[in-house]
Amino acid sequence: MKIQKIVAGNWKMNKTLNEGTSFVGKMSKLLLDIERTKVIFCPPFTALVGMMEQLSGTTHGLGAQNCYWKESGAFTGEISCSMLSELGVKYVIIGHSERRHVFGENDELINKKIHSAVSHKLIPIFCVGETEEQRKFDETQEVLEDQIDRGLRELSNLGDLIIAYEPVWAIGTGLNADESQIEEAHTFIRKKIQNNYSVGDSENMPILYGGSVNPKNANSLISTPGVDGFLVGGASLERDSFYQIINKVEQYSKE
Repeated sequence: MKIQKIVAGNWKMNKTLNEGTSFVGKMSKLLLDIERTKVIFCPPFTALVGMMEQLSGTTHGLGAQNCYWKESGAFTGEISCSMLSELGVKYVIIGHSERRHVFGENDELINKKIHSAVSHKLIPIFCVGETEEQRKFDETQEVLEDQIDRGLRELSNLGDLIIAYEPVWAIGTGLNADESQIEEAHTFIRKKIQNNYSVGDSENMPILYGGSVNPKNANSLISTPGVDGFLVGGASLERDSFYQIINKVEQYSKE
């Protein structure tokens, strides 16, 4: 089975509601010729409702950048998976390096979030990746194995879960892992899923690459074996750059 290519844009803490809906309105017109690639927009929480209306009637997906694992309660500033699900949100980014390293989220919390997302029929975009120091000391596979084991602990059914490999040292730095490093990491992740679950789960799971993806490197990155698409940060904020990345993935899918 050939995995559908995915391009997800993580806007992080950028774009107001008006800016986001205007952006998506213009992007939707550009994306009329995109048929094979799944495009997912992940705006701040404040733009989710307005963008859901904008995306209604399109094939594009809407994702949240975070969630909390509890259903409700005294958790100031948090958003539950049931709240996201009721809005019509389908995807949620979990375990992004900024959540891990800026906000101190550990694998136990990430695991709880993944369980909550799956129970509410949300599709997690589960981020894994090593720091520069861990890469330097040749600990990449050890880190990936640990993050996958702990993050997916006691998850019996992966469903439509997506994994995004994002080497921390390549996020927002302009640096990229080279193609051999990416292929090696994606191969390891897929083998790990096969060992923990099944060949079918491994073959059907999309594994995205994230880390300073831009229009200039999108061609070489999408043609790297094992890469099923991208989780795009900064380049997803500009209409032309995001469209160029999506279009390069679309053209590769047609080959």
